[in-house]
This record gives sequence, structure tokens and C-alpha cells, in this order.
Amino acid sequence: MPKQYRPIAGQPVLRHTIFRFVRHPGIGQVIVVIADEDRDRAKTALAGLDVMFVTGGATRTASVRAGLDAVPDGVDLVLIHDGARPFVPAALIDAVLEGLQIADGALPVLPVADALWSGSGDHVAKPVSRDGIFRAQTPQGFRLSAIRAAYAALAPPDTELADDVAVARAAGIDVRLVPGDEENFKLTQAEDFERAERMANRGESVTGSGFDVHRLEPADHMMLCGVRIEEGLGLSGHSDADAGLHAITDALLGAIAAGDIGQHFPPSDPQWKGASSDRFLEHAVMLARDAGATLVHVDVTLICERPKIGRYRDAMRNRLGDILQLPLDRVSVKATTTEGLGFTGRGEGLAAQALVTVRR
Repeated sequence: MPKQYRPIAGQPVLRHTIFRFVRHPGIGQVIVVIADEDRDRAKTALAGLDVMFVTGGATRTASVRAGLDAVPDGVDLVLIHDGARPFVPAALIDAVLEGLQIADGALPVLPVADALWSGSGDHVAKPVSRDGIFRAQTPQGFRLSAIRAAYAALAPPDTELADDVAVARAAGIDVRLVPGDEENFKLTQAEDFERAERMANRGESVTGSGFDVHRLEPADHMMLCGVRIEEGLGLSGHSDADAGLHAITDALLGAIAAGDIGQHFPPSDPQWKGASSDRFLEHAVMLARDAGATLVHVDVTLICERPKIGRYRDAMRNRLGDILQLPLDRVSVKATTTEGLGFTGRGEGLAAQALVTVRR
């Protein structure tokens, strides 16, 4: 799998990257340049985010040119960023934008801290001065008219240079150095993904809870945690009455302080009559993403005498994993009875309670 679509903390690298720009107040349109064969994968990775997709070319130069060509009229400044740098801080974006107030280009850089030596084969040759040497990062920022002209001036047009600053300098554009950030590293080696996982998992954890009850009645089937169960019982409700999905939806909405399921899908609204409850949960997932929350874990407990849940547990976990885009080791489905006590014990209804953990 291309590294920009590999998951860190349960979400694709590219989503982490793009979210940093989508939520930045100084950024307008976000254009994502992708390989044509990755279009479906990219749309899934960035579902719910306001971006424009552009098909790239055979080289980096061709892909950047395609992105620049798609920038809407009236835009003055453009930032060009590597999708495999998912931890770009807002302060670094600010620094690049500020640099463009006094120059036609801005490059975030880091100093070289280690001693530098040249060598031949396995042998040391001589030390290399660190003076004036920097490690370059992205986003690299430019006045749109200047960088477009620089790419247009490449001869031949498919000339491949190291990065956009190299293209700019070849055209004589003045590029200002601005401070980079050590956290804005590029994912390249296996150990980079281990570091990224640790970083992505260090955010604030928030837990939401949900609870739902539906009456049991004779029927040819019921829907529970997204799975069809045919045991002569159904659940009564305005939608498909999937108590498991309703409890998880409320828990997720609670984790992001976005109200409850009744606010988003009122039972008085006829359009939700008989609706599949996975639509409700998918809506809550989208709201969580828009709020900058990454779903980490879900735990749902089904409380009933019938049906017996054990035989359906794996199918439920798989279905929840699909809806929530979570690995199975972060999806828990449990069941219990009330030992014949209460409305569940008398077989009058089924209850579900859920806990959801998100990282913000």
C-alpha cells in the first residue's frame, strides 16, 4: 500500500496531513494531487473533508504542475506540501505564510546538528562545514504567479529537479528561509511509522457513552449491531431499531459533544421510518472526523435474554469494524442477561450500552 494511505492511529496518513491544512484559518482551497489509480482510495481516505482531487503525472514535476494549473483564479499564494508529512504544525504554516509577505518564496528549514564528513567507500575523507547547510521541509510557499512562471520556464518541460524551491531558484525567485519543526518529519522508513503511531496516539482521549432500549416483538428478523438475526424476534422502532448501533452512535456523538441521535435524526421525521441505522452511525463518524477526533475504541454491551448473541458476535465485530474503519482489536461486543429481572429479563425488550473512545 502506498505510504500515504497506510493507517496511523486508525486513520490514513493522508487524512492526518490534509486535516492540518483544512482546519487552518489561513488556508482556502486544498488541492490533492493523486495517481489516477488511487482515486477511490483517496476519496475514502478524505471522506467528509472539503478538498479538490487532481490527477498527477508520471513525475513529481508533472504532478506539481497539474496541481498549480488547478488553483482557482484570484489566488495569490500557494503552499506545496508532501502528503507523507502528517504532523505539520499550524505555527509552521503561519511561518511560511509570513515569509511570503516579504519574498516570492518561503522554505521551512532545520539546522544540521550533527558533524558532517565526506567519505569514499568505507573510509572517512574530510569534514564538511555545516555553515549555511540546512535540512529542507515542506510546505514550500510561493506567490502563485511566480512559481507558475518558474515551472513554465523549465526546459525541457519534463526536467526533474529536487523540489519546488529548486525550480524557483532556477528561475531566479528569491526564497526566504523560515523556521521548520522537528515534528514535521517525512514518513519514509519503517521506524518512521512507529514514531508516527506514538505521536498520533498522544492526543487527548475523550470517552462518550450511549444507551438505547427497544421493545421486542414477533418478526421474521431484527437488525442488531448491523447484523441481520432471524430468530422469530424483531425490535420495534421508527428506524430499523438497531439498539446496538443507536447506542454506539449516541456514544460517539457524546464524545464530541454533538448532541444525541434524536437531534440529528428525529423520530418524528418520516424520512427515517425504517431507515438502516448504519446511516446514523456513519453520520456520527463523519462529524467526529470534522471535529478532529480519531476513533480509537468501541465497546458495546447487549442486554437481553434472547436472542443469544454468542453466535453472532464475530459478524457484529466485523460489521462495526467496517462502519467505523477500526481494526478488530479495537472493537468489543459483549452480551449479558439480567437473570430474569426487569423488562429484559421478562423478554419484553432489549437494551444496549456503549462506550466510545476518541483522541482529539
